[in-house]
Amino acid sequence: MLNMIVHGEPTAHPPLVIAHGLYGSARNWGVIARRLSDERQVVAVDMRNHAYSKWDPQHDYTHLAQDLAEAIEQIGGSADVLGHSMGGKAAMTLALQHGALVRKLVVADIAPVAYGHSQIQFIEAMRAVDFSQVGRRSDAEQQLAEQGVEKALQSFFTQSLDVAGKRWLLNLDVLAAEMPKIMAFPQLDGPWDGPALFLSGGASDYVLPEHRDKIRALFPRARFARIPGAGHWLHAEKPREFEAAVRAFLNA
Repeated sequence: MLNMIVHGEPTAHPPLVIAHGLYGSARNWGVIARRLSDERQVVAVDMRNHAYSKWDPQHDYTHLAQDLAEAIEQIGGSADVLGHSMGGKAAMTLALQHGALVRKLVVADIAPVAYGHSQIQFIEAMRAVDFSQVGRRSDAEQQLAEQGVEKALQSFFTQSLDVAGKRWLLNLDVLAAEMPKIMAFPQLDGPWDGPALFLSGGASDYVLPEHRDKIRALFPRARFARIPGAGHWLHAEKPREFEAAVRAFLNA
């Protein structure tokens, strides 16, 4: 089972399950999860090969969706689902393969398409950290900076750092080996006809106009919104605007 961080108590609203992106964790979503838990129980999960969930050699979207399905079944069998980036692809796959478990879907800054870029350079940067020189998070951040990792990502990556254990809480070997699957999207039959919000950063190029036909073919009730000034990590860059958009959609 996935490690889960539960915020709030069950209410009349369905629970909200949050699936983080690549190199993230449930903890990354603490502020937004706590704020949204004033109206509904919010369950943030650690995806497989991340943080405190199981490490497994398989890291493709069918397996990630099955993990989410098991988590939803454990908390009652129906939930709203919010996924960012890799978590957004997992959430889309969940809706397409286990649609009865999902009431509403929020996909944050990702489309159901294959991307040409890779995130492997960040694995190489994390692998290069010399733990004999790490006594606190800032030491690792400095080493990442020396490898050209930008400041915001230094802080983000080191949230998955076990300083005392001298290790990353990320299965870097499997994530590297499975990177082509993470960047891809499986060929799946649609549609899932539940309400779906595709929420993007106004300054991000992950969800482009040419992606909309593919999105609508799989999710015919898709709605689109952008948060001005936000990039790919829109929930971290514009948390208030992100929270407001998600809350309005879930309550509509």
